[in-house]
Amino acid sequence: MKLLTGLLFFSLVLGARGWFSFLGEAAGGAWDILRAYFDMKEANYKDSGKYFHSRGNYDAAQRGPGGVWAAKLISSVRESVQKLTCDNGSTAQKDANDWGRRGNDPNHFRPEGLPDKY
Repeated sequence: MKLLTGLLFFSLVLGARGWFSFLGEAAGGAWDILRAYFDMKEANYKDSGKYFHSRGNYDAAQRGPGGVWAAKLISSVRESVQKLTCDNGSTAQKDANDWGRRGNDPNHFRPEGLPDKY
């Protein structure tokens, strides 16, 4: 009985640690998306939106499953808000989000002349 109780206890502890890890990844992924957004606004560079969308999703995905989940959630909410405001996001932005989330290099969308800071 003690063995069963011990196994149950340790599985709960390990499961809780997994949830904390997931939540930490999600928080970090949300920060990555937000940082890419701020960089995009700061750069104010023509045709750079796809690059920053891709980079934010890429950085979030590198954190793990929680980061991917946060990136998908934030992208979905943004697209829903755009539909409500009659400003439909482009298919190119959605493709850039997916590209980055799959772990592909965001520099694929980098516009020529964008400062190296980004």
